[in-house]
Amino acid sequence: MNQIRNIIFDLGGVLLNLDVNKSLKAFRDLGFSNIEEYFRIGHAASYFKEYEVGAISDQEFVAAIKAELSSAVSEEQIIEAWNAMLLDFPEHRLNWLKALPANYRIFLFSNTNGIHLESFKASFEKRYAFNMDELFEQAYYSHIVMIRKPDIASYLKVVDDHGLIKEETLFIDDALVNVEAAISAGIKGFHLTGGMDVTEVIDN
Repeated sequence: MNQIRNIIFDLGGVLLNLDVNKSLKAFRDLGFSNIEEYFRIGHAASYFKEYEVGAISDQEFVAAIKAELSSAVSEEQIIEAWNAMLLDFPEHRLNWLKALPANYRIFLFSNTNGIHLESFKASFEKRYAFNMDELFEQAYYSHIVMIRKPDIASYLKVVDDHGLIKEETLFIDDALVNVEAAISAGIKGFHLTGGMDVTEVIDN
């Protein structure tokens, strides 16, 4: 890692703990029996993908899910089920990130959406009393920049926006498809697999 000068982090499953099964179960409990066909880590289909690239609004996304369910299910229940996967941002990762800019330029690129962004930012700020984006030189969210991983252009956007040298740039993600795409874009990739903590990847 000696030649690495820049690090692009994924968020969910890398810095922020996730449990996708919590949302899958919550949706099944609401009657969305085939939810797995619409949403899997590293992949997205139909309006789930459209939502992650900002093609539809929060309201349109919730309405699309509501159409799959009985009329008795409320918008609040849908949002609660959607956010059930979002867990905590551990303090040891926060402290590790705070130290990294002494040696690296650090960035965030998250495939996410408006409802999740509002939820995890509020949880982070409630716990740590500052905006999570301040940890990074710049944070990119797919629904805001209207592009998502594993689109090659998503990686190149960060590289081009900041004049990064590809060979000196590392991308870390827990989804192999996203890491493979980063490597195809010409930057280095690290697949964070189960049981490994991101703080073990790079020394401060």
